[in-house]
Formats: sequence, structure tokens, C-alpha cells
Amino acid sequence: MLHMHVSPLSWIAFTCAIVAAAIMIYYLVYRPPLDARVKALMMLGIGILPIVTAMIGNMEGLAATEHHAFCGSCHTMDMHLADANDPDSESLAAIHSRTTKFGDKSCYVCHKDYGMFGYAMTKLGGMGHVYKFLTEYMWYDMEEALPKIHIARPFKNDNCMQCHSTTGKIWNDVADHNGLLEDMRTGETSCVSAGCHGYAHPFSKPEEETPSGGEVHSALPAPSWEGT
Repeated sequence: MLHMHVSPLSWIAFTCAIVAAAIMIYYLVYRPPLDARVKALMMLGIGILPIVTAMIGNMEGLAATEHHAFCGSCHTMDMHLADANDPDSESLAAIHSRTTKFGDKSCYVCHKDYGMFGYAMTKLGGMGHVYKFLTEYMWYDMEEALPKIHIARPFKNDNCMQCHSTTGKIWNDVADHNGLLEDMRTGETSCVSAGCHGYAHPFSKPEEETPSGGEVHSALPAPSWEGT
């Protein structure tokens, strides 16, 4: 079951909106003379409180898009989210979702763009996903959608290297890591390829791309959070 993100700020915004609406209704019904007191009240009702509501609403709206509940709100993501939340799944998505560093935000943390403008670019890219869903994917059932859904561009190893720095002892003790070090840092070899740690969402890949009828087994150890 998905739980929507709600914080105390949401209640503050809701309260501000209600008070602002009450002030406007009061003025429209009773039409009091515009003395200093009423002008101050109107400034609160049509200026300060709506601005506070809008600011908090934007903050909370952006924060809500980082949670599983938002990512799973599109039916075409049902299988992806179910796998990420499956305690028995060994996919990369599930393994990372079971850690406190990712948890309920694993979709966002793994797919967001890192860098100076990463947050803004991630949100803009997300709006593109919403557009595609509303104009195309919302009309598909899962059997139709799954072969058509694909990542917009190759997954960046930089996203992995935010945690796995490629400089720690545990990471470098893996021979395959050392042999492909430069290729991984440049992105020539993908961390999430079938020959390395396997696809993050194996079930979403065509069977001919994955061994054993679509199941991808990692050629390397499961991710470690220490010394990486």
C-alpha cells in the first residue's frame, strides 16, 4: 500500500488557504468600509497568506515527487515499484530500496541527475515523464506498456559513484572493478549492464537481452555501503 508524503508544512499551507478564503468571503458578504483595519486584513487575505500557501505548496509538491507514492501513481510503474519493495527480490532496485540511504526515495535517488543544476533538471525531466504518461501510456495496460517503456538516456555511472566512489578498499579488492576502472569512470562500461551487476529492473528487458529467460544474475558481489 502506498502512503502519500504529508508533513506539518502541508497543514500550515492548508490553514493559510482556509484563512485567506474566509477573509475574502467575509469581505464579499459584509462589504465593510475600507478603513486601515480592513485594508490590513485584505492585505493578509489576498497577499501574504496566498503567497505563503503557494511557497509551501511548491516546496511540498516537489518533496512529494521524491517518494515512491508519486512514482507509483502511474499504473505503468506498478511492476517496477512492486519489485523495488519486494523483500525477497535480488534486483538492484530492491537491494538499494532496502537500505536507509534510499528507502522510500530509491526511485528518485537513483534516477536523479547529480550536479549544479541536477535538482532542477530532474524535475524538468520528470514533467516529461508526466506528459508521456498523460498523452500515451495512460491508455495502455501493462502488457502493452512494458515493451514500450525505456529509460530516456543511458543510466549514468556517476549516479552510482555518489555512493560507490571507486576509491575504497572493498571496491578495489574486486578484480573486475580494477580492470574496468577507467571505462566505468568514463561511462563506457555501465555498472547496470547484464555482464556486471545486472539491470536494475530485469523484468523490463527483452528476453533476448538477458540470460536464462529474462533473469539477470549479478556477475559481481551485491553492493556494499562501506569502504566503497
